[in-house]
Amino acid sequence: MDQPVRHPAEPSGPVEYDPASVAGKQPPIADETDLLVIGAGPAGLAAALAASNRGVRVTLIDENPVPFETMGEEIPLHFGGRIGAIVANRNAMLEALLESSPELADALEAGVDVRLGTVAWGLFPQRPTAAWIDGRVAGLADEERAYLLRFKQVIVASGSRDMGLAFAGWERPGVMGASAAYRLAVTYDALSARVAVLVGSNTAALQIANVLSDKGVRIAAVIEQGETVTGDAGLLARLIARGTQVFPRHVIERAEGSGTGSGEGEVEAVTLAAVDADGRHRKDELKRLACDTVLLGIATVPAIELLEAAGCDTAFIPERGGHVARIDEAQRTSLPFIFAAGDCVGTWADKSVTPSIARREGRIAAAAALSALGVNDQDVAEEAPIVADAVHIDPAHERCAWVRASVIEADGEPYVCQCEEVTAAEILLVRPPRYIGWESKRDDEHPHTLAQLAGDAPPNPDIVKRLTRACMGPCQGRRCREQVAALMSIGSGIALAAIPLATFRSPVRPLPLRQLATLEEVPELREHWDSWFGMASQWVPFWRPVPLYTAAGRERGAAVASE
Repeated sequence: MDQPVRHPAEPSGPVEYDPASVAGKQPPIADETDLLVIGAGPAGLAAALAASNRGVRVTLIDENPVPFETMGEEIPLHFGGRIGAIVANRNAMLEALLESSPELADALEAGVDVRLGTVAWGLFPQRPTAAWIDGRVAGLADEERAYLLRFKQVIVASGSRDMGLAFAGWERPGVMGASAAYRLAVTYDALSARVAVLVGSNTAALQIANVLSDKGVRIAAVIEQGETVTGDAGLLARLIARGTQVFPRHVIERAEGSGTGSGEGEVEAVTLAAVDADGRHRKDELKRLACDTVLLGIATVPAIELLEAAGCDTAFIPERGGHVARIDEAQRTSLPFIFAAGDCVGTWADKSVTPSIARREGRIAAAAALSALGVNDQDVAEEAPIVADAVHIDPAHERCAWVRASVIEADGEPYVCQCEEVTAAEILLVRPPRYIGWESKRDDEHPHTLAQLAGDAPPNPDIVKRLTRACMGPCQGRRCREQVAALMSIGSGIALAAIPLATFRSPVRPLPLRQLATLEEVPELREHWDSWFGMASQWVPFWRPVPLYTAAGRERGAAVASE
């Protein structure tokens, strides 16, 4: 009888694992489900309801109501200090959320496992770089703990957020994202604003302005850096009929407040500057408008952090509003068990006005996920594939035009990255952080511009992030990522669509250490913990020093502190 042939790379005897490795130390899985739906907006709710009562376990999670502390860090949206006191009352927030979204009750009645106030901070498919994972796992966290949930299929409906835009005083309380204002006003009835100006004029921004106007917020002006308003004419007409002024070819020169510094005191007024076709400010044409809130509605950005960190293919698709995950007609991403629906796979005018489009995406994703689970239910109606609107205005050009007119031509040097205090000039010149006290001794010491850094290829935002620290703060780049990309495009002369997306890593939401500490682990994982961080030489007795410690040269047979 022939002996089995052993591959040369296979060990001939028992395998001896490095005791400091993760082999055999998989973390406990707290829960399991068949279909996980992330996000309880129109798309996520439609998906959960379509998949309910089909003989599979459906779990629907949503991070709302977001804890007050997290909202204070401008996560997941740019709330800008306009949060009403009610948000500190979690029970009141939960009641308001349920009242504003009656479909949540329908999902509960249909047998869906609904978990509110639960954030998905990571999706971890098993792959060579994550061999410790048994199956497909989601990292979740609620108010009390962080835990892992195993799933078979997942639908991500994580929504969208607003693009930030720097100008003098944009760090003042009162400068906020339009979507954040909508969330506070509609979901929680907790928007602390009386008079607002809207920066940007796309359909989504105009729709939000009309909703806020219905809620009693006076929209004093719509500010647009282009020649004409870009959004729906009917929505604009409603605002004008209520007294809103329109300022084409204008940007905010500065936001003014009661404090003496640009970051002190709440917004009390804004000064507008007329701009020419190249974005240059006309200092002789300044206008002052009294207001207490500035709504940033420049662009609606698909929230793809979770998808990109999981490894889904992404691309800049103009008709879908920017960087999105690539999907097929069944809403399936490049990873066959991850589907995406709603604003996270694209935003356009009709979709902003008509929630039914996002609901259709959710139902399509649910039908495909059920099929992948072996459920071919004839009761699931077939939906026509979703086709985005044709592009009338290139979003890449629009973003660069706004950044050129507002950020590069700004009065003074406002911080583009507020968390790490990085200006546009420091990004364009790729200057190290000021706190290290670095000064160039020679002009040829390092690339001084994005163009020099890039060479013949597009500049990499991750390199710029490491060199300048822009996008590395607690907001995880949500206020500055798109601005930095536009600056890189302008500085290098390379189209914005060709600039690669800055990478996202889990956790895509900040986790307090007290929560992270609740994540279960096997006892073996605590052994040899010191060698995990390359600190073995720190514990070696002084009479056996290692000249230069490296992981490859670690003394495997010698005892370390944990032994």
